[in-house]
Amino acid sequence: MSPLSKLGLSAAQFGLDGLGVPRGRPPVAEAREILSIAARANLPMLDTASVYGRSEQLLGEALPRPLPFKLVIPTARADRGADFVESEARASLTRMGVESAYAIVVPMVSDLFGPHGDAVWTRLNRLRDEGLFARVGVSVHASDDPVGVARRLKPDLVQAPASLLDQRLLVDGTLSRLAGQGIEVCLRSIFLNGLLFLPPDRVPAQLKGAAGRLSRVRRMIAEGRSDPLQAALGFALSRPEASSVLVGVTSAAELSAVIAAAGSPPPDLDWDDMAIDDPVALDPSRWVAA
Repeated sequence: MSPLSKLGLSAAQFGLDGLGVPRGRPPVAEAREILSIAARANLPMLDTASVYGRSEQLLGEALPRPLPFKLVIPTARADRGADFVESEARASLTRMGVESAYAIVVPMVSDLFGPHGDAVWTRLNRLRDEGLFARVGVSVHASDDPVGVARRLKPDLVQAPASLLDQRLLVDGTLSRLAGQGIEVCLRSIFLNGLLFLPPDRVPAQLKGAAGRLSRVRRMIAEGRSDPLQAALGFALSRPEASSVLVGVTSAAELSAVIAAAGSPPPDLDWDDMAIDDPVALDPSRWVAA
């Protein structure tokens, strides 16, 4: 099986809002080129997390037809109630010019344990049964007790963070247990917000405690005649627990680099020795704005 058969694309960083797009280049043109490259490489999945409203319409203009991807869309906030979540889901499909999607995912699983949670989850499962979606899923953090969430909700799909640096849900067996229950496991955050790619002088001050460990990991990768991109992809794509691995790119050039790295033989590295345990480093919300 080709490593690319597990590689999925996240549209969250496409620049459909114009940010990050080369000057003078329409956002839809850059998105169209990214999607064209993904289609030619037979990448199977496109996740539209964090793409809403006008950005969805632009994405719909850029999508190849017939659609070559398994499309995954996020729900609106579940605390807005089931009727709102359903209407937004249908509107998202309309804006992107599709009648149905592969999966719909609740991006904040904690919302499902609020007052509207049960009604929203019931509604999403009904939409699946009606054929609007083939899968209903949740996105979790390591702190969410993913196995307990799965036991209660019985989702078809779980998106979870795992990376060369953040191996918590692999080491404790969480992702293996989810996959063993027949749940489709999709890895996200495999670059840990680009932490592995930052030069030492740009590492946020909050991560001073992890700086030594990060330098050691970079040195191990270099000594293994690899680079951070190839190592991060090789680690994630080699995980047997994962059905798919999501990556985000901001440009066609970035996607081409990802595809080339993913298609290369995985480097011979000691994966287990590269995990970090610094709690701040493993929670980008505590350092990404530094």
